[in-house]
Order: sequence, then C-alpha cells, then structure tokens
Amino acid sequence: MAAPTRTRSPWRSTPAAVIAAGWFSAALAASALGAFRTPPGEPPVVLALAAGAPPLVVLILGLRSSRFRAWARGIDLRFLTLLQTWRVAGLAFLALAAVDALPAGFALPAGLGDVAIGLTAPLVALFVVDRADRLFVVWTAVGIADLLLAVALGVLYSASPAGVLLADVDTGLMSTLPMSLVPAFGVPVTLVAHLLSLINLTDR
Repeated sequence: MAAPTRTRSPWRSTPAAVIAAGWFSAALAASALGAFRTPPGEPPVVLALAAGAPPLVVLILGLRSSRFRAWARGIDLRFLTLLQTWRVAGLAFLALAAVDALPAGFALPAGLGDVAIGLTAPLVALFVVDRADRLFVVWTAVGIADLLLAVALGVLYSASPAGVLLADVDTGLMSTLPMSLVPAFGVPVTLVAHLLSLINLTDR
C-alpha cells in the first residue's frame, strides 16, 4: 500500500503568521520611535541586531533542532520561493540613487540584485522547484549573497566608524521610515525564507 502523500502548507500553523505579523509591527513601531537612528560616528548596533538576529536564530535552530527542521520541511517550497518576488521593490533603491538620496555604490548593487531575484522568483517557482536541483541551490545562494552584500555595503557607506567608502551621501536614510523597514524587516524575513528553503530541500 502506497504511503499517503503529505500535503505541504504555506505556513504550517497560525503561530507562524502571527510571528510574522508581530515582527513587522515591532519593526514598524521601533522605526516610528526612532530606535534605528544612529548618531554620526556611532555603529548601527540596533539596526544590525534587527537585521541579523532572526536569520541567526533560524540558522541555529536549523542546525540543532530536529523538530524545527521537521516543521520547516512541511512548508511549501514554491511558497517560500514566491516570497522573494517582493524584492522587485528594489527599484526604489535605483530611484533614490538617481536623486542622490542614497550612495550609488550601495543602491545600485543592492537594487539590481534584488530586482533580478524578484523577477526570476516566479520562474524558479514554476520550473525549478519541482526538481529541487543544483540550479535552485545556486539561485538561493545568489539571493543570500545579494542580501549580505547589500548589508555590507550599507555599513561601508554609512556615517559610522565602518563607513570607509563614505563620500558625499551616506546610508542614513535606511534608518528612518519607510526605508528602515527594509533592513529591520524585509532583509531578515527574506533571509529566513531562503534558509527555510535550504532546510526544506533536505527532505527531497
């Protein structure tokens, strides 16, 4: 007798959606209160924690918790892939660079990389996910690298001790609404989706 086919759901459970909603609300509230604004000459510690802590938690759980891995493997891989479509909003970086609101050295690589991943996400979801082959892993790795590069460039072009590439325009705009929601919510939730996709593949 054939084993029953497991139905994969997008979120697996209501708590995941509640966590995502709470996460966004917290990022929005913190941004509105100015928690991510960094005085010139100081490192963006709070914003770095907001961007890096959630993916780090998921990475640790993925490596150490079999229960978490089992939960992650039940999420629909196509759904996780389509979540990356929102990254076409990276066009905003290009527009802001055009009016000198953000440094081009940061905005162009970050924006173009995001747009490339966002535009290809539906194609990957339709034609690559079912095979779950090396092409999907490569695409996911490129998506992760793009996010990490954007974060690194954001720091290097900031008005902080690490801003060694800073010239006339810094990345201070990324610490105020609405742009602060990108590093405080958009980047970490996108990284989490990529990490969950890789965990998901281990069940293939």
